[in-house]
Amino acid sequence: MPRATVDRRNLGRKLAAMDEADCDRVLNAMFDTEHVSLAEAWVDWAALAQLPPDGDWRTWLLMAGRGFGKTRVGAEWVRGIAEAGDRGTRIALVAASEAEASAVMVEGESGILSCTPAADWPLWEPALGRLSWRSGAQAALYSGANPEKLRGPQHSYAWCDELAKWPYAQATWDNLQLGLRLGVLPRVLVTTTPRPVPLVLALMAETGIAVTRGRTTDNAHLPDAFVAAMRDKYAGTRMGRQELDGELIEEAEDALWSRDLIELCRVRDLPELVRVVVGVDPPAGTMSGNGGDACGIVVCGLGRDGTGYVIDDASVAGRSPQGWARAVAQAAARLGADRVVAEANNGGRMVGEVLRAADSGLPVKLVHASRGKVARAEPVALLYTAGKVRHVGAFPELEDELCGLIAGGGYEGPGRSPDRADACVWGLSELMLGKARAGPRVRVV
Repeated sequence: MPRATVDRRNLGRKLAAMDEADCDRVLNAMFDTEHVSLAEAWVDWAALAQLPPDGDWRTWLLMAGRGFGKTRVGAEWVRGIAEAGDRGTRIALVAASEAEASAVMVEGESGILSCTPAADWPLWEPALGRLSWRSGAQAALYSGANPEKLRGPQHSYAWCDELAKWPYAQATWDNLQLGLRLGVLPRVLVTTTPRPVPLVLALMAETGIAVTRGRTTDNAHLPDAFVAAMRDKYAGTRMGRQELDGELIEEAEDALWSRDLIELCRVRDLPELVRVVVGVDPPAGTMSGNGGDACGIVVCGLGRDGTGYVIDDASVAGRSPQGWARAVAQAAARLGADRVVAEANNGGRMVGEVLRAADSGLPVKLVHASRGKVARAEPVALLYTAGKVRHVGAFPELEDELCGLIAGGGYEGPGRSPDRADACVWGLSELMLGKARAGPRVRVV
C-alpha cells in the first residue's frame, strides 16, 4: 500500500501547531530519511523573526536578547548563501576577536559547523581562518580589534556578530563597508545584543536598513527552568531589559540619573521601615473628568538606617479623578503609608478633596511646586549619588523617566511629562529633605 503524500512546505511550524495524535500520524507517513532531512531543514523550524526579511535591504540588523538564537540565524544565513554560491562568493565573518569568530561563529554549539550536516561540511582551516564549500564559496574570519585586516579584501556578504562589543567598531565597520562590493546585491547581517554604542545608534538611524527585534522568551526551545530563573533575577532591570528583552536603552546626555547609578542602588529585600509615604503627581486637566494623562503614584519608605527606599510604582493612566484617587488610596492602604504627599498645582484644593473622598481617613499633605520638575529633582538625585536611596526591585517605567531628566532643565524620557519621576521626588523629598523627618528618636536625660 503506497504511503500518503506529505506536504513539506513549512512542515516544522505545522507540526508544532498540531496535537500529539496528528503529529504522530504525519511523521509515521514519512520515510526515515525524510525525518532526518526535516530535522536539518532550518527553514521548516525557524521562527519568522529568525528568517531574512523581504526587500532589497543592504543591512539586516538583528537585535535580540540572549538565547533568542542569533548565532544560529547567522550560521544558517551564511550556510544558505555559501551552499548556493559559486567561486565568486566571498563572505566575511567578523566578531570582537578572531578567537570569538572561530569559537562561536564557526565551531560553537550553534555555529556553522554544528548546523551543517556532516556530509555537507565545508573545509575548515583554523590556522588560516578560512572556510571553503564545495560550491567554491569561501568565508574568512576577521576581528573588530584589527580593522586594518579588512583594508583590501573584497566581499559579497558579511556576518557581523556582537557588533556592540567590538573594540574598534567604527573603523572595522568602515573598512568592511568599503570592501563589500562583490556581486549584484552585497549584504551584511549584524547579530547583536542591543547596547547604545555610537555605531548601533547610527545604524538604527540609517534608511533602508532592515531591523528585527527579539526576546529570550521567543525561543521556545529554551529550558523553562532557565527562563524562569532569568526572569526572577533580572526582569525589569537594565540588564534584563537589554540582555533578555532585547531593548536598546539609550542614555540621555547630562541626565540627573544614569542607568549605572540606578543599578548600583537596586536591592531585593525591604528592611524594616519607620515611615512610608505615597508621592502623587496628579495628571494635568483631570479635574474636569476627561481622564487626562498619567497620574504618578510612587510609594517610598524610610529605613531605620536613614536610607530611603522606593517600594512601588502604582501609577495609572487615563483615569478619572475618582479613579486615580482610588488607586492612591489602595496603594496607601496596601503598604501602610502614614501620609500622601500630592502636588496641588493642578487643581489646587480640589486635589485634596478628591483624595479624601476616596478614603476619609487618608492623611493628605498638599505641596505647591514653586520650581520646575528638574529643579525639584536635583537634590533627590544627589541622594542617589550619595548612596542614600535604594530601589527595592525594578521599576522600568519610573527609571526611564528619572534617566530622562536633564540637568539644568529639560526632559528627554518617554511620554510628555515625567509624572512617575515627579511623584518619586515628592515622596523622597518628604522623607529625607523635609524639615521634620519623622522616625525613632532617643532623648537623653
